[in-house]
Amino acid sequence: MKLGMVGLPNVGKSTLFNALTNAGAQSANYPFCTIEKNVGVVSVPDARLDKLAEMYDPDKFTPATLEFVDIAGLVKGASKGEGLGNKFLADIREVDAIVHVVRCFESMDIIHVDGSVNPARDIETINLELVFSDLEMVQRRIDRAKKLMKGDKKAAVQVDFFERLAAHLEEGKSARSFDVTEDEQEFLHDTPLLSGKPVIYAANLCEEDFASDLSEHAHFQAVKAIAEEEHAAVLPICAQVEAEISDMSDEDKEMFLSELGLEESGLNRIIQTGYSLLGLISYLTAGKQEVRAWTITEGTKAPQAAGKIHTDFEKGFIRAEVIAYDDLMKCGTMAAAKEQGLVRLEGKDYVMQDGDIVVFRFNV
Repeated sequence: MKLGMVGLPNVGKSTLFNALTNAGAQSANYPFCTIEKNVGVVSVPDARLDKLAEMYDPDKFTPATLEFVDIAGLVKGASKGEGLGNKFLADIREVDAIVHVVRCFESMDIIHVDGSVNPARDIETINLELVFSDLEMVQRRIDRAKKLMKGDKKAAVQVDFFERLAAHLEEGKSARSFDVTEDEQEFLHDTPLLSGKPVIYAANLCEEDFASDLSEHAHFQAVKAIAEEEHAAVLPICAQVEAEISDMSDEDKEMFLSELGLEESGLNRIIQTGYSLLGLISYLTAGKQEVRAWTITEGTKAPQAAGKIHTDFEKGFIRAEVIAYDDLMKCGTMAAAKEQGLVRLEGKDYVMQDGDIVVFRFNV
């Protein structure tokens, strides 16, 4: 999974990126501090994998990973090449989902590029640039489909779809909020719309507000309302808190978060939200040689899941030996689980479940 972190200059984007990844991206109080994209790879925390490591004492331990991309700050006119706009748009095309960092804190010391804190305006600034970029692409699709209309009835359906989509975008609305039927999804396969990418709005708060009741916090509520309208996710977060805990031991981190009334760090919450938004789950493989998590899309069948390990596993798939993680934990050992008949043999039509522990049998 690759998440692109975006936001206007000076909203705390690079500070949050550094805290989440410890990648050391430059962070300073001036616009366009991030000129080249920074990339940080983090392990996906999974308590199930830790338990399996205790059980098997493996030679190798391999968690799933998540890639964060800190993308250059965006300003009005980016879709026309203003500021670092062209670079920003090219970088964002490569990510699976967007973490849009929105400034929800007041500070006299940190300059806001537009002179005041206004989350709704800031979100609109970025969303409109994505929408404008999408409009150009959609118009090209309309022109192309119209040329094919005489000899292709399907082209007429495409024209109708893209014209409705263009009208929606022209209202300043993102592609995320445009209702698409299952049949129409195929039209979008080769039209990767930027404003259609899943979004997590990370509402960056000061530490005092972050630890308080947000039901009356005007800036956060403004972000929340926009997220609900767009079918996006919203997370309250404090980049400063994340920076403070990034170098702490697990024990100190847990204590610090507990004092704030939190069970998990911002990193964990972003990962969980990202998995949910993208419809991702993990299956596990476990043995003395290696304990490992594999990320797949919900609904993936066993042969395709096996292909994640190696293409030969998919080509020569015979069956999968599967046990649910909870069942293995109740039994204590794989031998005991087999005695109780909890290890199942599944065929090609088996749909993988989150937390399945699997051994694939194949022959090439």
